[in-house]
Amino acid sequence: MAKQLSLEQIVNCGVNETIAAAILSQINHSLASLSAIECWQYFSREILKPNHSFSLHELLYQTVFAEWDVDRGFPPVWIPSQEQIQATNIAALMDELNLASYSELHTWSVKNRAEFWEIIIRRLNIRFKEKYTQIVDLSQGIESPQWLVDARMNIVESCFQAPQNEAAIIFQPEGGSLSILTYGELEALTNRVANSLVNLGFSLGDCLAIAMPMNAESVAIYLGIIKAGCVVVSIADSLAAEEIATRLQISKAKAIFTQDYILRAGKQLPLYTKVIDAEAPKAIVLGNNSSLSVKLRQQDLSWSEFLSSKEQFEAIAVHPHAYTNILFSSGTTGKPKAIPWTQTTPIKCAMDGHLHQDIHPGDVVAWPTNLGWMMGPWLIYASLLDRATIALYYGAPTGREFGQFVRDARVTMLGVVPSLVNTWKTSSCMQGLDWSAIKAFSSTGECSTPNDMLFLMSLAGYKPIIEYCGGTEIGGGYLTGTLVQPCAPSTFTTPALGLDLAIVDENGYPADKGEVFIIPPSIGLSTELLNKDHHQVYFADTPSATLRRHGDQIERLPNSYYRAHGRVDDTMNLSGIKVSSTEIEQVLNTLEEVCETAAIAVSPPQGGPSQLVIYVVVAPQVQTDKDRLMTSLQTAIKQHLNPLFKIRDLVIVEILPRTASNKVMRRVLRDRYRHYVNQIN
Repeated sequence: MAKQLSLEQIVNCGVNETIAAAILSQINHSLASLSAIECWQYFSREILKPNHSFSLHELLYQTVFAEWDVDRGFPPVWIPSQEQIQATNIAALMDELNLASYSELHTWSVKNRAEFWEIIIRRLNIRFKEKYTQIVDLSQGIESPQWLVDARMNIVESCFQAPQNEAAIIFQPEGGSLSILTYGELEALTNRVANSLVNLGFSLGDCLAIAMPMNAESVAIYLGIIKAGCVVVSIADSLAAEEIATRLQISKAKAIFTQDYILRAGKQLPLYTKVIDAEAPKAIVLGNNSSLSVKLRQQDLSWSEFLSSKEQFEAIAVHPHAYTNILFSSGTTGKPKAIPWTQTTPIKCAMDGHLHQDIHPGDVVAWPTNLGWMMGPWLIYASLLDRATIALYYGAPTGREFGQFVRDARVTMLGVVPSLVNTWKTSSCMQGLDWSAIKAFSSTGECSTPNDMLFLMSLAGYKPIIEYCGGTEIGGGYLTGTLVQPCAPSTFTTPALGLDLAIVDENGYPADKGEVFIIPPSIGLSTELLNKDHHQVYFADTPSATLRRHGDQIERLPNSYYRAHGRVDDTMNLSGIKVSSTEIEQVLNTLEEVCETAAIAVSPPQGGPSQLVIYVVVAPQVQTDKDRLMTSLQTAIKQHLNPLFKIRDLVIVEILPRTASNKVMRRVLRDRYRHYVNQIN
């Protein structure tokens, strides 16, 4: 018989004694008579409510699954009903193909890749000026597939197929109220941007940067640049001036769109001044509340000076392989990889949103993000190509006002990074909000912890989480989930539709745990880099010529689900942003009190987002004050890299372990630190 709970245990979770007594008999009867999975389904649907304290959710979950063998995978917290399955886009596709199960659909999508993508293009109603003669040409090998042969298109035309009076963007400034931009209004603003670019003399293929927060204007600027046949250069607004300069130089950007400052938690964070310090080219500067708080350089323009009044524009049709966007992802050399997206990459974004996150016309999609991270463009395409609404909150997503925005905007799909969820759980800031409109969550950017994901599901009456793992060079995910499979916290259920993967051990043999490789081709996969050798980065020295390197360590569980274990190499994921050890060390090694450093990322023993640990050898004759040194190092990272990178711990050592060729052995440091943490715990 399953363990029985007492009235005291329920009351200690903050439940009123009368209510606790009323539900106790139901709880203990279910524990005694139902299987663990049946019991949890009953509790999550009939007993537990979002306004209950999370401690009650935890108590019931831990009691139900006390004897569960986690080595075979975490227990499912959400199981779709037949009615829920039939309402999905995946079910509609399975019916169209006369396939009986999801596993059959995935197998079919891999074996029939050209036909799969042709169906997706039809389902999304992608528009062409000239139709393709062939979906894919592999005559140049799987490293260089030619998608949509002979077509001419502009992907922005396909972003405006929803009714003109439907909401394209719901947005809210910090401390403000909800506003709506319709599809017709967004298209008009997009066209005004495109006309303005032509008026300034920009032409086909010119690169134009955006260093702005994610707001309605930046979405229109993004789409307007592409509609005019130009190329967006995505730059995160949190980057230091020297990092902005690096990206402008690599892309050879001819202009930059920016803002005078960013308003976060009541603070004004200068942005235009960073752009000036980066010695940026011509800047078009937006002001907060329609007015500028800064004096512009002579060559720069205000938004009102720039913006044309003409609201019609004929999209410039280009080849499918023409660039639309240059994004940046850190490698292990300290220099960011410049990854171009083409006219076809958005189709991958929209497919993932359509089938994996199950976005339907009229849905409202929120994902706190930035155009400098791939999820910014992803959000635009996964929403607009699927005829849904983008929900944008302009303030910090860490507090209750963001949760109220999610409630008021009636968000149906909410994307997160796990560290954000942990912040909500720690502060209890989302307690009692009505998130009943949410149909699904999605989590990406870093490894999540089961407890944090259980908490997230509890906020909306136990809705599923689509764990989503991919990259800028994929245009979306390679490992993900669906709404037709049971959801277990912190686990993936499937490779993305249209592609497959292989897991190999350190000797190159198939394994259930090891380095993951993607089996191409797929729309969305990059075929070139602007500043590195694409073949060397992704295909050289792989276990097979048909495999593409990605660099994640993945475990296939006995239930055929998957669990992520972080990066194989020394590239870290900090707060959902990839950064190399080298980049961090180059900044820290410039400090006078530092001789040398080694930066590592370590996952907590219980799992979860990677945490930054710095090993440091102090300079000779320096009096070591750990707290002061920690402050200096953190300040250097904030000023020269990214304020989101927080040092979790600092370890002062006399010497760093090195190989015979004098390379720092960061793997050894990671092992040492894990051993140290295990000892103190």
